[in-house]
Amino acid sequence: MQIDPKDIHRHETGTKGRYSYRGGPDLPEAELTWSKLGAHQIILDHTGVPDVYRGQGIGAALVAHAVAEARAAGLKITPLCPFAAAQFRKHPDWADVLA
Repeated sequence: MQIDPKDIHRHETGTKGRYSYRGGPDLPEAELTWSKLGAHQIILDHTGVPDVYRGQGIGAALVAHAVAEARAAGLKITPLCPFAAAQFRKHPDWADVLA
């Protein structure tokens, strides 16, 4: 499943934030949460993908979106979430944003 980046929403409050995706009004949200570490780094700390989305690449799309936004903003990422860390291992082309 290909997700349109405009369907991924960014929510930020203070030093925390998350990216979310909802496949429809009656479906649950998938999310990737993060925390700021100073002015130039974020920590990806949790990926939550409801069973209805399993196997559709939703979690991977959320991490890819975080990478794209970090790259555009000149930020580095520490992937503490095991899923996000696994995605970084699969994508050596993301090394430029890896803290």
